[in-house]
Amino acid sequence: MNPDIIVITGDLIDSNNTNIEVSMDLINQAIEIAPICYVSGNHEALSGSYDSLKFQLEKVGVTVLDNEKTEIFKETSSIDLIGLSDISFSQSKGLEYGGNIENKNLLKTLTETNKQFKILLSHRPELFDVYSSSGVDLVFSGHAHGGQFRLPFIGGLIAPDQGFFPKLTEGIHTNNNTSMVISRGLGNSIIPIRIFNRPELIVVELSK
Repeated sequence: MNPDIIVITGDLIDSNNTNIEVSMDLINQAIEIAPICYVSGNHEALSGSYDSLKFQLEKVGVTVLDNEKTEIFKETSSIDLIGLSDISFSQSKGLEYGGNIENKNLLKTLTETNKQFKILLSHRPELFDVYSSSGVDLVFSGHAHGGQFRLPFIGGLIAPDQGFFPKLTEGIHTNNNTSMVISRGLGNSIIPIRIFNRPELIVVELSK
């Protein structure tokens, strides 16, 4: 595909069967294709191994955006790339940043820049209303495993923190002026199978 960047939105490891070596095997090959930008997911928090994973990611050149932002350039254009650490790392947890003043203010601070295009990497799609209210243009997310089991005309059956018949499991969603792209991801956790729910890599092309 020859991408300009590769983004990973968390759950690079499985807290139930953590194997950093396997994850780094993927990273070491992917970073030869393009620069990688990464944010954590809930499995990184639950694993107790995140410090080790983060060290190895940064050692090979991955940009880890734990509540940080960076700027990416192509020719004369640039884009703000913002990353949110998963809320599982926060002591004041809660599935809505609106109920978590610290994180809400953090997102506001990270997005208070110039008016150029802003991309947000954040693990949890169920917080879409918060993302869209922050004024970002594009969000990349995951977490929902594509709904694990998908039925024609119905979609996914279950997703973490969304329960049964979740609305945000895959594809492109829009709210106000914000678009969110949700990946079904590559692997499994807890439930070892998918039904009508193929793993996927998403390719997004931006154009003026």
